[in-house]
Amino acid sequence: MYTLIKSLSTRQLTAIQLPSLVGALVVAEVFYKFHSFTLECVAFLVTWAALDFIITKLAARR
Repeated sequence: MYTLIKSLSTRQLTAIQLPSLVGALVVAEVFYKFHSFTLECVAFLVTWAALDFIITKLAARR
């Protein structure tokens, strides 16, 4: 995670990573009720990766 943050510019962090992180947190908080921290954490990380992929592809189109 530290390497990811260090390798990205401030613009990339605020334009791509921040929206995908916030979106994943909202989705996880509202929908993921597995009664298992591990399952919820994995689901959150998968959601974050999926949202990051979608936002990155949309940004590349611009």
